[in-house]
Amino acid sequence: MRDIYQVIKKPLITEKANILKEKDNKVAFVVDRAANKAEIKAAVERLLKVKVLKVHVSNMKGKPRRVGRNIGKRPDWKKAVVTLKPGDRIEFFEGA
Repeated sequence: MRDIYQVIKKPLITEKANILKEKDNKVAFVVDRAANKAEIKAAVERLLKVKVLKVHVSNMKGKPRRVGRNIGKRPDWKKAVVTLKPGDRIEFFEGA
């Protein structure tokens, strides 16, 4: 099993993720592309000290980008949406 800091790269802070957090007690993360659901669940529970009920993952394709005549692509990445036990909360930017 990999290090928990290699599995979870960063929290995903978007409008959609904030709505999920407030409405359904779900939190979104950008995770390593090779990570599976079991590794993500273990990493979130150990790192943030909460109880995880479900983990949903999706592979996100990088968008094409263009600078002048050159055409490139942003890298592909993996998103994990983690459902927490009722009563558990993760506060990222509260009070800032």
